[in-house]
Amino acid sequence: MTKILITGATGNVGRELTAQLPADAIRLLSRNPGADQSRPGLVGGPEVVGGDLGLPDGLGTALEGVDTVFLIWPFLSADAADGVLAEIGRRRVVYLSSSGVSEGHDDPINRMHAELERLVAAHAAEWTILRSNTIASNARGWAGQIRSTGVVRGPDIPATAVVHERDVASVAARALTSDGLNGERLVVTGPAVISRAEQVAAIGAAIGRELRFEAVAADDARAQMLADGRPAALVEALLANVGRPASGLVTTTVAGLTGVPARSFGAWAEERAGEFR
Repeated sequence: MTKILITGATGNVGRELTAQLPADAIRLLSRNPGADQSRPGLVGGPEVVGGDLGLPDGLGTALEGVDTVFLIWPFLSADAADGVLAEIGRRRVVYLSSSGVSEGHDDPINRMHAELERLVAAHAAEWTILRSNTIASNARGWAGQIRSTGVVRGPDIPATAVVHERDVASVAARALTSDGLNGERLVVTGPAVISRAEQVAAIGAAIGRELRFEAVAADDARAQMLADGRPAALVEALLANVGRPASGLVTTTVAGLTGVPARSFGAWAEERAGEFR
């Protein structure tokens, strides 16, 4: 029986996707298979195989018996991507990209995604691109500030149609198990455009506390993010969005493919409330 290889399986989208597909139909790529095999939810579940997208020559074992790959690119540049896609070869690939590519945003992260999309189309026998909007789980990075001060400080990037990671995974599951989405570039969004201040307020409502968002000047935000150890390329990509108008991009992709309306950020905050208390 052929398998679906899932990369990024222990990340936010990957965990949700793994839970939605039959365990015997999938194989998880891991740089530390021993540790990941013992994670809650994976014990006695899907096969976990060692491999590293940064070392494409070592992917042979993970790709044996695989006809479809779910690809999440974990790096900030596309430098190693050609080798990885060449190793994957003429298989089917579903790639998790960014909605910023659809909107023509010219920053390091979206340029990387655009290059990955090009390579996927060039190498894969069949492919589907999922251009995801901002994923709700990114807000988990605010948990420390919320618990300690009740104030989230950061650059005031434009409002976007934030999407629940479970909805991204549900669309990915359809793309991986259906032939009808080959050659499609699907933009995956939440149901409404929401600002950072509105996200913080939604988390406050979920935990029963008054929270607020405090915008920080770009130079101050850059210095703090670099001091926190974030890679320079990621910092510049985040700050490239400051000053842009809010996105008006809202799609019906989730509802159209799953039959269920996209979940709101407020619903996500209620699910995750315990992480912010």
